[in-house]
Amino acid sequence: MALINENFLKLPESYLFSDIKKKVEAFKHLHPDANIISLGIGDVTRPIAPVVIEALHAAVDEMGDSKTFRGYGPEQGYDFLQKKIIENDYIHRGVDLAPDEIFISDGAKSDIGNIGDILSMQNRVAVTDPVYPVYIDTNVMGGRAGNIAKDGQHWDNIIYIPCTSENNFIPEPPSVRPDIIYLCYPNNPTGTTLSKNELEKWVNYALENETLILFDSAYEAYIHDEGIPHSIYEVKDAKRVAIEFRSFSKTAGFTGLRCGYTVVPKELKLYDTSKKKVNINRLWNRRQTTKFNGTSYIVQRAAEATYSPVGKIQIQESIDYYMRNAGLLKDCLQKAGLQIYGGDNAPYIWVKTPNELSSWKFFDRLLYECHIVGTPGVGFGPSGEGYFRLTAFGRYEDTIESISRIQNWKL
Repeated sequence: MALINENFLKLPESYLFSDIKKKVEAFKHLHPDANIISLGIGDVTRPIAPVVIEALHAAVDEMGDSKTFRGYGPEQGYDFLQKKIIENDYIHRGVDLAPDEIFISDGAKSDIGNIGDILSMQNRVAVTDPVYPVYIDTNVMGGRAGNIAKDGQHWDNIIYIPCTSENNFIPEPPSVRPDIIYLCYPNNPTGTTLSKNELEKWVNYALENETLILFDSAYEAYIHDEGIPHSIYEVKDAKRVAIEFRSFSKTAGFTGLRCGYTVVPKELKLYDTSKKKVNINRLWNRRQTTKFNGTSYIVQRAAEATYSPVGKIQIQESIDYYMRNAGLLKDCLQKAGLQIYGGDNAPYIWVKTPNELSSWKFFDRLLYECHIVGTPGVGFGPSGEGYFRLTAFGRYEDTIESISRIQNWKL
């Protein structure tokens, strides 16, 4: 008799963005002529940079020529991309990495979920709250979350670290020691950041408590302020305690192409049950060579093009485009009397709902009265209740139209 992984049965039947889609479809059924603007899902809207398109065409042509055709590539990624990543994302920040510490993948989300393959089910996990749902759900699937409470929000084996306006969205290391901590900065969903001093507290905590940090820096390209680290490895000794995940999705518009990478330093070692230290880089390499056939050559050539002189200019143009949207939204919402967070070093605007409205009530009002779709904060965790996320990834014209509607909205 074949049995299932019953941890999957513990997951809620629906996913946050599925619930949003159902509500929007119901609204469209009642109001078929409404012009709905989506500022909810964090997908990009600008086309891929021309230099990337050129690289894709060139790589496709290579695949059509017997002299340059490539079959299976290295599961860890081609060294031409690994070297570009080190040269452009790390060396100038004082971070020294070797190519075999960089693992190219089909996106940060995949690796964030898959990393659990090499981590014990007995580990206790901590997350900042609100949090990207994948951190929670993949640990439910992996058997680390325990059981969900009656409130439908808290998992009894997960440590929640509140990040709200009361603590300026700066999490404090928990008093109960976790084995694994997820950190995401710039943060999704709140759009907030940590200074280097604040990040140092976490690295020191991990060193003292022999805790692993899983650091999601998918939005680092949106950081403008000096003093805010782009990589956790800018902090001394972080390579001893942290794995870093990055993505080309929001940086270069690869949400459809799919490419990211994970940094697993050789200095990072964890324990087996006999308390013997084990090299995690080796374990992750073993996992990838067994379960992953590598990111396609065509896509890796496209990613490489983002680091060319022209590529950097074109990618920055898109980042500036989205951050202009963020600035406009933030200014408009503040003038409308709302409390706003984020939007300075991240493409997300985190809104405090007015008049103690629940996150979903605010969603309904914004949809029905302004025909604008956002994301209820409670969907990101219990501390997200009373907040709401808007993204700056929409078209500029839609952002301007949204601002016009909100300015005429009676809150």
